[in-house]
Amino acid sequence: MRRIGIFVLAAAMAAASGTAASAGALLSAHVPEAVAQHRAAFAGAVDPATPLRLQVVLPMRNLDRLHDLLGALYNPESPLYRHWLSVAGFAKQFGPAARDYAAAQGFFSAQGLKVTRTYANRYMFQVEGRAGDVARVLHVRLNTYTHPTQNRTFMAPDREPTLALNVPVLHVTGLSTYVLPYPKYHAPEIGGRGRRGGTGSGPGGNFIGSDFRAAYYATGAKATLDGAGQSVGLMELEGYIPSDIALYFSTVGETLSVPVNGVSVDGTPVDCGHCNDAEQVLDVDYAISMAPGMAQVQVYVAGDPVAVEEAMASDNTSKQLSTSWGYDEVFAVEDPLYQEMAAQGQSYMTASGDFSTLQDSGPWPEEDANITAVGGTDLVTTGPGGAWQSEPGWEDSAAGPSVDQNILIEPYQLPYINKRNIGSKTLRNVADISANADFDMFVCHNGRCSGGWAGTSFSSPIWAGFTALANQKATAQGGATIGFLNPVLYGALKGDRNLTHDVVGNVSGVYPAVKGYDLVGGLGSPNGEKTIKVLAGR
Repeated sequence: MRRIGIFVLAAAMAAASGTAASAGALLSAHVPEAVAQHRAAFAGAVDPATPLRLQVVLPMRNLDRLHDLLGALYNPESPLYRHWLSVAGFAKQFGPAARDYAAAQGFFSAQGLKVTRTYANRYMFQVEGRAGDVARVLHVRLNTYTHPTQNRTFMAPDREPTLALNVPVLHVTGLSTYVLPYPKYHAPEIGGRGRRGGTGSGPGGNFIGSDFRAAYYATGAKATLDGAGQSVGLMELEGYIPSDIALYFSTVGETLSVPVNGVSVDGTPVDCGHCNDAEQVLDVDYAISMAPGMAQVQVYVAGDPVAVEEAMASDNTSKQLSTSWGYDEVFAVEDPLYQEMAAQGQSYMTASGDFSTLQDSGPWPEEDANITAVGGTDLVTTGPGGAWQSEPGWEDSAAGPSVDQNILIEPYQLPYINKRNIGSKTLRNVADISANADFDMFVCHNGRCSGGWAGTSFSSPIWAGFTALANQKATAQGGATIGFLNPVLYGALKGDRNLTHDVVGNVSGVYPAVKGYDLVGGLGSPNGEKTIKVLAGR
């Protein structure tokens, strides 16, 4: 996997020695461009008594060596192939030094902020305190500003933070609300260029989870894999209503036997009581429907996406992970986490987005080259609960080269770029793989059910559930888990294009879904045992 954002990561490595010369400025930016460029009007100071919850991130060590190790871990010819690291093993080689981790916690505690969570990989820790104390410790003013494009105000520091600490700090999350997280789905009333209802077995011909298990895997006696022993981890940036999950399965007539375990990462309630939990429960429902015999689904809940990803990596209990949320890019913090997940044999998938282009959808985290971006399709089956028949691209699926010009194309993706798919030969291209996302999905949320939902929000958990089937097969054969899907699939499909369902037809934005790889459907959707065998390695 290619080194990307080298200028940021190299600075972090250089600072990891903790010398006096490197103390002071943090190693990544915190002030939104709108504030730095004076495009956001000052609206007032943040009340000093306002409670804040932050993640303090220290730079990982030996990132060059990590890059080389990942190359070996994903090379079938290497003796290290799929010899994944434990969290302790990763921390020993690449995590911040234990003495730095302890010293940084001691500093913030001495300054009046409370350390409320630590992590096994020593990458970050959580602190809580009043805004006035945070501003004092970081040598900033926390202000509110009028958002230049949205009808709201947001919080942000007036300058880049500094610390009187002789330990390098990469970033402090939670200082800005300039970009608010959002789920990547379309509710039925929002749009509808796609069909409403189709060949699914749900009400009105809408698809339900079991339809995708049938179309993308198998039915009846052929469906021998159910995800037994596997755990899916889901990022959710709001809590959910647990009864909505049971409501979905009872309404569609499917059995719910997978434990759903909520994990509050930062104190955010897992049970929201009453809220719009459509994203949260659809992620659970569709992952379970693909792999109905899993050991568990872990629903990680927090207001901070970085905190969720840190918990997923440092727990290392779910080997297939999914997010269907968009949020603010903190590349220097998250890309090393994605590399850690890859080194630990975790598969992390994200929805590609739903507004045709990455720019319009908000291109994070799908444009990062160390995560698997799942695009959208318009699946047609032979009938309710039937087999796969055809699958053009979904015309709303976000596609395109990375907006961040520092995120370069991976060597394994480059051979797939041609004049027909008009991808970039220098920048990373989205999507990597795909599954159905058209306006024909059935959802239960906030105590009621309806059809006509859409979005790549569905595509990512479908692939997470499918990956659980492949990991079940891989481990039953005595092998290791699959890990990062991209180098595996891009490498394998060069020799056999039928290993996935090719997504052909329709255009999203300017990108056509053509034969072979394209930026709408990527390498395609799951093709049952053919895809599972190549992922499992046998």
